[in-house]
Amino acid sequence: MKLHFAALSDVGRVRRDNQDSGYAGPHLLAVADGVGGAARGDVASSVAIAQVRDLDQPTIEGDPLLTLTSVLNEAHAKLIDLVEQDPALDGTSTTITVGLVAGEQLAIAHIGDSRAYLLRAGELRQLTSDHSFVQSLVDDGRITEAEARVHPNRNLILRALDGNRTPDPDTFFVELQLGDRLLFSSDGCCGVLEPEQVTAILSEGTPDSACVNLINASLDAGSTDNVTVVIGEVVADDTETDPESAAAIGPMLVGAAGEQPRQGDGSNTGSLPPVAGGEESGPFDPEAARYALRAPRRFAVLRRVLVAAVVLAMIGTAAFFSYRWTQQQYFVGFDDADDVAIFQGVNFELPGLQMHTVKERTAISREQLPSLDQRNVDSGIGVASLAEARREVAKLEARACPTEPAVPAATATPSPNPPSSSPTDTAKPGKNPIKPGQSPAVSPTPTTSPAPVNPDCGGTG
Repeated sequence: MKLHFAALSDVGRVRRDNQDSGYAGPHLLAVADGVGGAARGDVASSVAIAQVRDLDQPTIEGDPLLTLTSVLNEAHAKLIDLVEQDPALDGTSTTITVGLVAGEQLAIAHIGDSRAYLLRAGELRQLTSDHSFVQSLVDDGRITEAEARVHPNRNLILRALDGNRTPDPDTFFVELQLGDRLLFSSDGCCGVLEPEQVTAILSEGTPDSACVNLINASLDAGSTDNVTVVIGEVVADDTETDPESAAAIGPMLVGAAGEQPRQGDGSNTGSLPPVAGGEESGPFDPEAARYALRAPRRFAVLRRVLVAAVVLAMIGTAAFFSYRWTQQQYFVGFDDADDVAIFQGVNFELPGLQMHTVKERTAISREQLPSLDQRNVDSGIGVASLAEARREVAKLEARACPTEPAVPAATATPSPNPPSSSPTDTAKPGKNPIKPGQSPAVSPTPTTSPAPVNPDCGGTG
């Protein structure tokens, strides 16, 4: 399989410079949306497209996805070199969405909020997911897709090819069929058009006419950004290219990376000249803040140290307040001696970390508690305060079984009969008379405490 292709880029009706770049060939489609404002996002997008365009070949050795990732790493290294040579480029970055035909599959690598679509049998399917702030809100169910298109922070991206962080693209395969149409576009198009509009335009005419119509529709819809569209139609390998199409000339390079002059200075954007200071498109260019996570490369070591210090401080603060919170928690459990105790802290263990200590001990042992209470105390009875913990202990004490003494206590009960020398002796008048001041003899009769009323007493559960 191969592609009949077309590509077109427009600076738009608001911006003075085109920071988008696009490429279309028989085996490769790519679009890049430069970010950076005065830092020249056009440089980043041009570099990215220049690196991937060499992949436009009938066959690629090895895993196509690994190949795409490797090429993006090379673009990342190229951006590092450019910034080191020209500090004015510090902060430049770009989105990149690239598709490589590999047999009957399309290998895709994607970073940022440019998009890839597949139109098959009149149904449009979005292949990529935006690495953007509003997309994270959509994924969390906080806003709808329609609300995302008008959100004030819809241009804020969370991932980009920036020369600072190693690229982390989404990579995947898509199965292709003859007649499929592929659309790769910057957010100047896909960010303003409804899916129904894209479907209707992409379904009609040739790839060339669809490119023109998509850009016109985007501008009419109020796009304030550069607009770049790249279209490929899947055909058989032996299908001839329409000699009237733009593709008959060969692969197409458009936008900042194209062979047309830059607006304003007449220089060729295919090989961008060094920048002395950078030119802003007004008092504030939103593109300068589009990639929120971008960090300047100057003082990189110091910045990393400061970031690490801030992170450690945040971790320390979180740990302090977490520990402080644990010390406001209490629970009732068994101590090492198997007696009921009030613990301060939380009822779980971490390796090498003491999460609770004994606050107050009691004289209630495990054996004194009914089986149900034993199980509850084993699990730990959580309470909201020390006062509540003491109330729980009082309840347990009320239900506890008394501890039996080792030797039963005995009490003396008077007996009407004096002791006799034998069991058969009986008292007779005049025998063994009691002398004045002498008390009658008594027989000790042992009595024990009454049996506990709790039916669970004596059980160990």
